[in-house]
Amino acid sequence: MEKRVKLLAIIPAIWASLFDIVITTIYQPTEYWNGNLNLANEANPIGAFVMKNHVSGLFVISVLWLILIAILGYYLPKKISRVFLLFILIVHSWAGSTWISGHFGFWFVMIFLLFNSILYLKIDDMINLYKKRIIPVVVKS
Repeated sequence: MEKRVKLLAIIPAIWASLFDIVITTIYQPTEYWNGNLNLANEANPIGAFVMKNHVSGLFVISVLWLILIAILGYYLPKKISRVFLLFILIVHSWAGSTWISGHFGFWFVMIFLLFNSILYLKIDDMINLYKKRIIPVVVKS
């Protein structure tokens, strides 16, 4: 698979992960950011652990996680990569939706999940077109 196609496949997983990270950051209590690390609100036990140990823990683990997603999504064999990236998309869509549900309600969750589903299918369509060479993989000026 071409390098650009591999990079395209990573986009939905990275998007959902970034959304989850941003919404997790936004909805931490003010007291957490003011130093009361025991008020970290995170369901992931690893994330909760690092957040309760340092205020920058969420950012450090998030950057490492995004790098790991990109590396594994790019270098794993094609079928394993597809499963891994779809799994990441589903997990972070679910995690982000728990924040959305609590703050905005059911319909915003449905819109978020619909958006992520459409993004995944559009990227998959683009990958299939690249494979069929309908869309040129490399455009040189």
